[in-house]
Amino acid sequence: MSQAPKPRRPGPPHNPGVRDLVEGKRRWSSAPKIEDLKRGFRGWHERGYLPHRDEPGLTQFVTFRLADSFPESLRSEWEHLCKIEDAQQRRAELEAYLDRGRGECYLRRPEIAQLVEEAVRFFHGERYDLRAWVVMPNHVHALFKVDATPMAEILESWKKHTAQKANRLLKRRGEFWQADYWDTYMRDSDHELETLKYIESNPSKAVLVLDPKTWLWSSARFRDEFGVLKL
Repeated sequence: MSQAPKPRRPGPPHNPGVRDLVEGKRRWSSAPKIEDLKRGFRGWHERGYLPHRDEPGLTQFVTFRLADSFPESLRSEWEHLCKIEDAQQRRAELEAYLDRGRGECYLRRPEIAQLVEEAVRFFHGERYDLRAWVVMPNHVHALFKVDATPMAEILESWKKHTAQKANRLLKRRGEFWQADYWDTYMRDSDHELETLKYIESNPSKAVLVLDPKTWLWSSARFRDEFGVLKL
């Protein structure tokens, strides 16, 4: 008797071209140092869909999202976005889709948003230097400089800790976060400033508030009149 096919998991599909992309990145990049590999840094790598660059000293813009933020029932809304060839445009379109607030949007609940923000801030100054963040209804943006702890380990810690607590608060079981995440390393200070503004203006761009400083789960409310983050 043949087995029924497994249902497709929600979210963008496996990307068969990502391995070639990562191999190309590795060819022109410096090989990771032995000591960095021993600490868990993998340099350029992939996990089936997205390319990642995990190296000490990089300032990273990461986005991680709820497991149902690309609902299977609404695949016709977002599937074509995954086929956009230009990587930068594709990510911009996918993030714009996130701002439409699909899925259960558990992060709308203050107690869930608060525990996620606390997790992101918790190891600031120890494992990483946090530069900006925002907790949106179905995703999170964070900008931080990597130190001795690999980016992948930081993300795994945030997601594992918050998933367990959130599921307990919500009285639910199952996948809370989408397994993968998007990351972009900052090329220079201008790129970082542009990204910081994007992160902190996300709630107003998504028409959730008028003034970004009034969004309760964002670094915008911690900036002084000179734009300095005061934590």
